[in-house]
Amino acid sequence: MNHLEGVMVVGLTGQTGSGKTTACRKFMENGFAVINADEIARNIMKRDSVCLREVTDFFGTEILNEDKSLNRQGLADIVFNNPKKLEQLNSIMYPHITSEILSLIRVNSAEGKKLILLDAPTLFESRADDFCEIIISVIADEATRLQRIIERDHITAEQAQARMSAQHNEKFFVDNSDFIIRNNDGMSGLDEIVNEMSDKIKCYYSNKFKDLE
Repeated sequence: MNHLEGVMVVGLTGQTGSGKTTACRKFMENGFAVINADEIARNIMKRDSVCLREVTDFFGTEILNEDKSLNRQGLADIVFNNPKKLEQLNSIMYPHITSEILSLIRVNSAEGKKLILLDAPTLFESRADDFCEIIISVIADEATRLQRIIERDHITAEQAQARMSAQHNEKFFVDNSDFIIRNNDGMSGLDEIVNEMSDKIKCYYSNKFKDLE
């Protein structure tokens, strides 16, 4: 039997500081299996990994700590202020990330988890949207996101702004998504929106795969 039969992958993405992680937790509570692309990105950059060696070959050993692990803030300071270097970093990392995503989709499917949420901040950049039947983007006002990032990551306003500027703008997410979650009020109203969206997706899934049930 093909383990991927009946699988539906839903992509969850959006702007940094928009509250995507909170939305993801709520989808998980509603029964979605979750693949977290950020966790994958961290894992493939562990010390002595193939991906980290490739990144170090390009950026140099100055991005490493004394124990040869990745200095994440040091690398971030380089790429978030240089679009060309960010593009190069992405071109190195994305093939490793997408390979692991496909592997985890197969694992979840084999375990009987057929409705899968792919939580991926760089969903479009990595072309992981190709795996997704439905795409949801979480967005919020710029000032709201800026404050959230500063408080969440304990960085300066300038560093937070650089991260925001490295992403697509709001119009891009609106134009390339099936559903939009506007999250300017935090938890207020977010639960209700995600619950309603979850029900719609489950209904769509049931109708599409009713012959398999």
